[in-house]
Amino acid sequence: MSDSESEKIPNEKYKLSNSGTVTYHYSRERRLANAPSEIQNLYKEQKPLRFNLFGPLVADKPRRVLFFVIVILCIGIFLLSRLGFLDASYRLDGNTIDVSGTFFEDTTIVILKKTAANADAYTGAVDIAVFPITEETDSVFYHRIFFTLEKEEVYRFVVPFEDPQIGIILQNEKSFLNIVFNPQ
Repeated sequence: MSDSESEKIPNEKYKLSNSGTVTYHYSRERRLANAPSEIQNLYKEQKPLRFNLFGPLVADKPRRVLFFVIVILCIGIFLLSRLGFLDASYRLDGNTIDVSGTFFEDTTIVILKKTAANADAYTGAVDIAVFPITEETDSVFYHRIFFTLEKEEVYRFVVPFEDPQIGIILQNEKSFLNIVFNPQ
């Protein structure tokens, strides 16, 4: 092989451009036209984000389902509490009675909280009979309290037995109320 043949440029017969150099024209629009839609979405101009409290809560299907389950549970709990199923209070002639108790040295301290619903609620003497439910004894403790015109009143008294379940009967001139509760 001669020197003249080795110095030859391959493809010298092909004319690539008029000036002998290659000109490359970059076009972002043409490049993005062939790109996947996720990449095209990245380059689209977006509106500035406004503060939105509700939008992220229901942005996709799992969040929507969870949000509406929480809303339905809240509505259910609200309705059950308004209908009195979740409340441990009792009504006696316009007064709401809450009963609780605690143990102290072989006795039980009973706490009655009276809340008057309106001005027409009962005022006067209320007889109370307290007795153990699970013990086999016939011990009954009698007590009398007086409801006054106060909106809220708290009555505390000690009964001479300790039992995990206690029954109380409240009776006034017009009606009576039977309550069973578990002291803590």
